[in-house]
Amino acid sequence: MTNKERIKRAFSNQPVDRVPIAFFHHFTSPYEWNMGLTNTEALEANINRHKTSLEKFVPDIIKIMNDTLMMMPLDVSGIEKASDLYKIKKPMLDTPYAKAQIDFTKRVMEIYKGIDAPIYVTCFSAAWVLRNAFTQGLPVFGADEEIMQRFIKEDSVAVKYALDILTEGIIDLNRVLLTECGADGIYFSCNNQGGFFNEVFHKKYLAPAEKKVLDEAKKIKNTNILHICGYHGHGNDLRLYKTYDAAAYSVAVVAEDTCLKEAKKLFKGKCIIGGFSQDGVIYKGAKEDLENATYGLLSECGQTGIILGADCTVPNDIDEERFNWIRESCKKYASCNSVISSAS
Repeated sequence: MTNKERIKRAFSNQPVDRVPIAFFHHFTSPYEWNMGLTNTEALEANINRHKTSLEKFVPDIIKIMNDTLMMMPLDVSGIEKASDLYKIKKPMLDTPYAKAQIDFTKRVMEIYKGIDAPIYVTCFSAAWVLRNAFTQGLPVFGADEEIMQRFIKEDSVAVKYALDILTEGIIDLNRVLLTECGADGIYFSCNNQGGFFNEVFHKKYLAPAEKKVLDEAKKIKNTNILHICGYHGHGNDLRLYKTYDAAAYSVAVVAEDTCLKEAKKLFKGKCIIGGFSQDGVIYKGAKEDLENATYGLLSECGQTGIILGADCTVPNDIDEERFNWIRESCKKYASCNSVISSAS
């Protein structure tokens, strides 16, 4: 069974010879994130570290880590009240950011040429983009986002307009990354940690925009992953994402205080990615600890429609040999608890 076949079967809830794994980490420091348009040295390092990482570990699923071009930039100078959000224009493909993202993707795709693994481009929702523009640091749980909260209270329809117009630009860029660049799917990151958007706003205004990103990508490649970003213990209300249509769901089961089995049930039996926390046993545990943790997860959730991963990115300095330990543990578990023959 080739690895691409294995992933396809996992996405389709068909038996596999061993459970695949999907662990990711950033290649640059947080100080270099989103600096690719002004810091050429960081951007080049970001690209080249895909190559050095590949020398240590060949992934089952490849995710292009576009750290230095992670978040689509948005000029919000002059936006002082919610109604000013109507000034936001659709992000175009001829902007320096879009051009850089396309070039970045093509260059990294070349690094992985011939590797037996599907390649995903990292994509953030319009909510991430908008919140990021008004936040110092990442817009995650606990960040100072007073401006965005004020705008939501002032004029939620204006916020919806901004989300919708940004979504159009995100969809256009994804279309190029999936067709011209040849990526196998989008790894679509959404975040409502701590209920930043209340349930009514999320369902009425935010969810339609995020669903549209997945729906448009599905027209090109029906292998897209929804990443519900639970970051360092801060989770989301997973019920808000039940109607999002993806091939697989990356769920922060530890941050959300749930388990793979329950997540799979919530998403109507579709493929679930996750199981480990970001910096627990995956980062600190001995080889035997990782094997035991892997066996425990597979005993709980089975080996069909499951891909083992972490809540979100693991620490940058992790020894990638640990990923091989987990993969070997999946093989050993399969050999003793075979679903189909010829484990590899």
